[in-house]
Amino acid sequence: MFDVLIIGGGVSSMSCALILGSSSQKPFASDKIIGIITHQKASSLQSAVFNNAYGIEPGKLGSEILAESIQQLEKYYPHIVQISNEKVLKITGEAGNFSVSTNKQIYFAKLIIIGIGATNPFVIEGLEHYIITHKKSNPEKNKIQLQNEDHLVSDGIYVCGTLAGHRSQLSIAAGSGAAVATDVLTLWNNGIHVQVHDSVKK
Repeated sequence: MFDVLIIGGGVSSMSCALILGSSSQKPFASDKIIGIITHQKASSLQSAVFNNAYGIEPGKLGSEILAESIQQLEKYYPHIVQISNEKVLKITGEAGNFSVSTNKQIYFAKLIIIGIGATNPFVIEGLEHYIITHKKSNPEKNKIQLQNEDHLVSDGIYVCGTLAGHRSQLSIAAGSGAAVATDVLTLWNNGIHVQVHDSVKK
């Protein structure tokens, strides 16, 4: 049983995983079991190049960022379970007891975070009634999002990135994933707001 299972291996979901991973020294997060299904094949980063993203060297390829983020997560936060080469097909259950079916396995989680893209059709069964037209995308692109309030779809289910209704910008997606991570940490901290920062030791 995962305390939280992140679905997606793109910008928002990996950003979320990195923040959650860095919280392991917090008493309220130290015993949490965190997993991420790092399916990346459909990520729009596969064909992207970045010259306008804060903190990223100009000319950086999106495909490089995808690979490096997985390596970063594994190196610095190895306690996070990375599940690769699996695609989520169905989600059932309720907060505290979700069942996540992939093409290979079934996983169980107390919380779910969905960070896949906004491509139509939406391929995960069980969340169809939350699908709406993307509010910040041109209609001809036929993008969708999950209906949510500040990233919360329903009790125990969060969404981040373009699927949450944000525009397709790396910085926006990364911030969205980080925001969801801090919301989950705040939940674990009995509602006391949480931020996680590293600092240079003096």
